[in-house]
Amino acid sequence: MTAAVHSLAATKLQPPAVPAGLVHRFALEAALDAGVDGAARLVLVSATAGSGKSTLLAGWLAGRGGASAWLQAEPSDSDPARFWAHLLQALSQASPALPANLAVVVAGSAGDELVVVTALVNAVADLTEPVVLVVDDYHVIDSVAVHRGVERLVDLAPPQLRLVLASRMDPPFRLGRLRVRQQLVELRDADLRFAVEDAPALLGPAGRGLDADGVRALHLRTEGWAAGLVLAGLSLRRAASVEQFLAGFAGDDSLVVEYLRDEFLASLDAVDRQRMLETSVLDQLDGALVEAVTGSTGGAEWLRRTAAANQLLISLDRTGSWYRYHHLLRDLLRLEAGRVLGDRLPELHARAAATFAASGDHARAVEHYLAAGQAPAAAQLMLPYGQRLLRDGQVESLRGLLDRLGPLTGELAWCALLYGWCEYLSGRFDSASTWIDTTLAVAPAGFDAVIASSLRINVSIGRGDVGVALADAVAVDRAGVLEAHSCDLGNATGVAYLWAGRGQDARRVLRLTAGRAAAEDFPTAQAIALAYLAVVELEDGHTAAAHAAAQEALSTAAALGLAEYRGVAPSYAVAGRVGGNPQAAVADARHAVDIARRHGTSLALAYVLTVSADTLLDQGEPDGQALLAEARAVLDRCPDPGTVGARLARTQARHGLAGPAGRDPSSSPERLTDRELAVLRFLPTPLTQRDIAGQLHVSLNTVKTHCQAVYRKLGVADRKAAVQAARDRRLL
Repeated sequence: MTAAVHSLAATKLQPPAVPAGLVHRFALEAALDAGVDGAARLVLVSATAGSGKSTLLAGWLAGRGGASAWLQAEPSDSDPARFWAHLLQALSQASPALPANLAVVVAGSAGDELVVVTALVNAVADLTEPVVLVVDDYHVIDSVAVHRGVERLVDLAPPQLRLVLASRMDPPFRLGRLRVRQQLVELRDADLRFAVEDAPALLGPAGRGLDADGVRALHLRTEGWAAGLVLAGLSLRRAASVEQFLAGFAGDDSLVVEYLRDEFLASLDAVDRQRMLETSVLDQLDGALVEAVTGSTGGAEWLRRTAAANQLLISLDRTGSWYRYHHLLRDLLRLEAGRVLGDRLPELHARAAATFAASGDHARAVEHYLAAGQAPAAAQLMLPYGQRLLRDGQVESLRGLLDRLGPLTGELAWCALLYGWCEYLSGRFDSASTWIDTTLAVAPAGFDAVIASSLRINVSIGRGDVGVALADAVAVDRAGVLEAHSCDLGNATGVAYLWAGRGQDARRVLRLTAGRAAAEDFPTAQAIALAYLAVVELEDGHTAAAHAAAQEALSTAAALGLAEYRGVAPSYAVAGRVGGNPQAAVADARHAVDIARRHGTSLALAYVLTVSADTLLDQGEPDGQALLAEARAVLDRCPDPGTVGARLARTQARHGLAGPAGRDPSSSPERLTDRELAVLRFLPTPLTQRDIAGQLHVSLNTVKTHCQAVYRKLGVADRKAAVQAARDRRLL
C-alpha cells in the first residue's frame, strides 16, 4: 500500500486540524476535563450538524496533553469487525503498550462484542497511563451489535480509559442509568451555542464591517449556531448591501442550506464552483485526487487557498495535505452536482476509483467503481479485497459489496465462493452449499477446485454430516495439497477426520496445520488446530496427553489474545474433563459451554455440551443433565454426527440417563452378512428404508430386518450410531 493510502487512512485516526482562528470554549473544555478526569464513564457531546462538536473536541485535545485517541466514524464502520478494528488502531496509536494481537481477536471473533470488549478491557487495565478515546460522528453507526459493544465498553472500562462520543443524536444506550449514577457528562445544543461576543470570530473578516447591532442581529438569527455564523460570514463578503443581507439572511438549519444553494454557490468563481462540484464525489481529498478527478493541475495549492478562505473546507492533518468538506456543504454540493453534472458523475467516480486502485486502496476503489456503475471493474478487485475482508472477519461488509455486484456475484467463481463463505459464517449451510455448486459451475478453465474444498468440508461439518465431510477430506489429503493451500483447509480436513473417528489421521493433519499456522502468523488457525488436537487425545483415551494438549491450546490462545475465541471452546471442555482440581474443572466446563453456545457449529457445540456435562455430573452438579438433553436435541438435527453421537451415548449410559446403546462392539464382533453389508452402505445416505429397498430390489420388511441385525451386531441402537460404528470397524 502506498504512502498516500496510509496518509488517507491516518486521517480517520486523528482529529481534524484546529482552525487558525479557533475560538476557545473554556467553560466547555473545563466540563470535558471534569468528565474524563472524574467519575464519568461516558462524555456525550450530542448536538445538531454544524454546532462545532468536532472543532470543540479537536481544540480541547490539542491543549489537554496526555494520551488521546480519535476515531472518525463512517457508515462502513457499522460492520462490527471493522468498527472494533479501527477503534483498536486508534487506541494503539495513542498507547503503543497495548498488545498487538488485539487485532487478531477482532478478526477471529468477527467483531463479537463479548470477546473483543473483554480482551480490550483487560489490555487497557494494564496501562500505566490513562487514555481518552473520542469517537466522532457516532450517529452514522446503525449496527445494534456495535451499539451493544460500545455500551458494554462504557460499563466495563477501567479508569485508564475514558470514552467521549460526538453525535447528532443520542446513542441507543441506557443513558438514564448513567445519569442516576452520575457517570455521564452531557454537552448539548444549548451548551454549544456561541455567545454574542464570540460571533465576530466566526463571522471572519467580513464581520469586522458590522457594528454591534449587526453582530447581535446575526447572532439572534443563528441562535449562536456555529455553522450559521460561518456561512453568514462567507456570504456577507459577497453581499452588495449589508443592510439587505441582514434583512434576508435566515440562520436556521434548513433555510441556511437553501441560502447556501441560492446565494453562496451562485457567487463562487466559476472555476472554483466547478471544482467543488466535481470533487464532491470524494469523502476526503488531497491535491493528487483533485487533479485526477477534475483533470486539472495545481490541486494542492487550490485546496490550501480554498481552505484559507472557506472554513467549510476542513483540514484533516497537520501538514495541510488532506481535507474534507463540512457535512452541510458536502451534502449541498452533491445535490447540486447531481443536478448540474448529471451524466458526468459516473466518469468522476471512475477516475477516483482508478486512482485508488492504482495506490492499492481497494476499499475505496470498489466503492467508487460501484458508484460509477462499473460493477465488472469492482468485481475484479474483489479477489484480493474480498479475501482480506474475510480474513479480517468483516463478513457484513463483504456480503454488502457482493450484494451490490448483483448478478456478477453468481457469474464469477471467486465472488460466488466468497458469498458461500459469508453464508457459512452466518450459519446458512444449505445456501453456502448452493454457492459452492455455483462456484464450480462458473469456474473458468484451470480453476483450482481445491480452494472450494475447505468451505465444502466446513459446510458438511456445520450441517453435522460427517460422512460427506470425510469423503472430501480424504480426497484432499490423498491429493497431497494440504501444505500448498490455506491452513483453513488443513483444519477442516483434520476436524473431519476427528469426527469420523480417525484419530491418527486427525492428529497428523492438525499437527501439520498448527505448525504451519504458527510459522505463517495465522493465530486463529493455530488456536483451532491446537484445540482439536486436545480433543483427539481425549477421544483416543490418552488422558495425560489430552491434559497437556489442552493446556498448550489454552496458554497459546491466551498469549495470542484469543482466550475467548470460538475455536478454543473444546480446549476448555477437555481441560475440565482431565483436570485434577474440581473447582477449576467446573469453571472450565461452564466456560466452554458459554463460548460454544455463542459460536459453535452443531458438532462442536454438542461435543462441548456432552464433555462438559460429564464433568459437571461427576462433580455433583445436576445441571449436567440439562446439558446432555441439549446435546441430544442438537445431534437429532444432524444427519451423521459421527463420534459425537457415540460420545453422547456413552456419557448418558455412564450416568444412568439412558440405557446402554447395545453390547460392547469391541467384544467378539459378529460378522455382517453380504446382504447386511449392502444395506449398511446405504445408511450414511439420506435414502429412507423404503428407498433402500427399491435400490436393492427387496421388500421394505427385508430392509428393516437387515437394519435390526446390523444394529445388533454393531452394538448400537439407531442408524446414526450404526454408521459411526461401521466407520470405526473400517466397514465404511
